[in-house]
Amino acid sequence: MNKLVKKVVVLGGGTAGWMSAALIKKLLGASISVELVESDTISTVGVGEATIPPIQLFNSVLGINEAEFLRATKATIKLGIKFEHWKIAGESYFHSFGAAGKSTPFCQFHHYLKRAQSLGLKDSLWDYDLNYLCATQGKFAKIKTQDSIIETPYAYHFDATLYGEFLRKFSENLGVVRTEGLVKQVKQCPQSGNVESLVLKNGTEITGDLFIDCSGFKGLLIQHTLNTGYEDWSHWLRCDRAVAVPSERLAKTLPYTRSIAHAGGWQWRIPLQHRNGNGLVYSSNHYSDEQATDLIMANLDSKALADPKVIQFKTGRRRKQWHKNVIAIGLSSGFLEPLESTSIHLIQSAVVRLVHMFPHQGINDAEVAEYNRQAKVEYEQIRDFIILHYHVNQRTDSQLWRDMREMEIPDSLQHKIELFRQSGKLFRQQNDLFNEGSWLQVMLGQGIEPQDYHPMANNMPAEQLLAMLKKIKEIKHQPLSKLPSHDDFLTLFMRQ
Repeated sequence: MNKLVKKVVVLGGGTAGWMSAALIKKLLGASISVELVESDTISTVGVGEATIPPIQLFNSVLGINEAEFLRATKATIKLGIKFEHWKIAGESYFHSFGAAGKSTPFCQFHHYLKRAQSLGLKDSLWDYDLNYLCATQGKFAKIKTQDSIIETPYAYHFDATLYGEFLRKFSENLGVVRTEGLVKQVKQCPQSGNVESLVLKNGTEITGDLFIDCSGFKGLLIQHTLNTGYEDWSHWLRCDRAVAVPSERLAKTLPYTRSIAHAGGWQWRIPLQHRNGNGLVYSSNHYSDEQATDLIMANLDSKALADPKVIQFKTGRRRKQWHKNVIAIGLSSGFLEPLESTSIHLIQSAVVRLVHMFPHQGINDAEVAEYNRQAKVEYEQIRDFIILHYHVNQRTDSQLWRDMREMEIPDSLQHKIELFRQSGKLFRQQNDLFNEGSWLQVMLGQGIEPQDYHPMANNMPAEQLLAMLKKIKEIKHQPLSKLPSHDDFLTLFMRQ
């Protein structure tokens, strides 16, 4: 007979642990007790400082005040990512969170632009993207509008360690119990194999009905105890290490993340209120740890605040992210390099999925199977999007980029590329985190030019088409002169 879930035990703190504890306790309330086990002696990876817009919904569901959140986590606004040297050295493009132009119900905007370009128009897609225009001018404000054409979707850069501490206080106020200690033994039911309790080094035994493994790369429960196996994607994504180092803040904080390609990997620059986050994701076949460390230290915009820290990882996912009565969330569930700032989102998505499928009369196989199916699809879709950046490049300066360009890629990605190349058509797969606009910006930015456009773009005379595009462009540019700088916005907003 299935055992009712009355108590959830979260193993591990950090962003993954406290996001999980906070949402479960907030939404399930008094019907579920939540205990989180962590040790101050275990440090978190703490490099996931850039996010994507769904984080706003997570904070909103928790009831977190945005100004308080910005103050507590030293956050800044993120309008997108600037990719530098990814297509070819010396060129750059943006993947913004905005929607360029204005689409019609059956024809996306870029088809109209493609036809206009064939008529001689020199504009690019980004000339019609308000997020891009704000990012490049260092401006931002929360625009109150019912017109989607001038919306500016945004996310945050924040200090992940401070966010974890913020959520800890929030969770404990809700009734989450925190227990300090290191796990010495994991006890399992001899019949079912389910985890029954965690025995700490001080002798304390913590029992539970459902266990969330937020123990990081180690995967103490999902892998060391239940041995679920790992699906290795390093043949597609060759980078296997990162070196991270904080540096002093700059006088002006940019409202976007920078991703800068190098011969053997790529570098991130993330502006926070109190410092900059910097790091280099690289392939150990192309850089030694010493070379990578020297490279990042030579490419800081400001003085380093700590010694660089090397992190090893293997790209891929657990074959089962929910097995028996254990759910892996965060790094214990898998790893995709933070190229598109998906690390924190994958935590959010996993715990939201768990809440949707939370057992009522006990754990059942159908819910577990559906959870794992959705998690697998999500990971694969994000994987394909990240591979796209590497695969579609024109760099000839290093073996890494040549290898990535020439390698075989997943059929799902190959089909998407060829469809766009031949017809300009893009379709969002079910539940794909990235919409058509995201795929469009990266494909165009990486140099894929569609050979055709949708016939509906021919439905108006050339003069009318050009006049329509001119009007859309004017509307997109109109708010810019009235917007404050990003830093001025933060200063004023955080006074609330």
